[in-house]
Amino acid sequence: MIVVTTPMCKEIVEWAGLADFKVNKHPDNEDGDFAILLSESKTDMDSLAIKLNTFSQIAQSIIAVSNSLYEKGLIEERVSYEKVNQIFEGLGSDFINSWFEDMDKIRDSNSSKSVKVYSMFLKDIVKDIGAQIVDSNADSGYDYVVYPDYLIDNVRSSEDVDDDSLTFIEIPTHGNVSKSPVERAQQRYSILINSLQ
Repeated sequence: MIVVTTPMCKEIVEWAGLADFKVNKHPDNEDGDFAILLSESKTDMDSLAIKLNTFSQIAQSIIAVSNSLYEKGLIEERVSYEKVNQIFEGLGSDFINSWFEDMDKIRDSNSSKSVKVYSMFLKDIVKDIGAQIVDSNADSGYDYVVYPDYLIDNVRSSEDVDDDSLTFIEIPTHGNVSKSPVERAQQRYSILINSLQ
């Protein structure tokens, strides 16, 4: 069985225990039997869609991919949550270590902050850091506007960008972020946490 994954999911497949697979931004361009890709992506072949926006989604995705590969007979052993914790610890990131140590404090400090979010994937992270998300149609009642870089024109046409009472937080996407899911999440968490202070 030939497994194909996208560059954004490559590390997840490796951490799940598979060594032999193909990587292509467009899995359908490969001769493959099973694809592992982000939930927003589509393919014609049998596939497993995963989410990699938050640290918990990354951990759950490693487990889900490992379980799927094990059930297909492609790996000999499933990855455990203990192994996932070792993966995170092995990255040696001060930010990740402090996130897991201080996440309750971070969530508590953000619990009264109202945020308008311009993207579903960013809502996952904003929720995870404890901020309150307001309805996307709201014209008021929020102090922060979070949006992906590719929606800057939508934000400019929908929001009063000269309103000094609002803080606008642009989050990098696509070619402006690392292919590593952990580095990508770390960058986004860091921008949000620092900007919401």
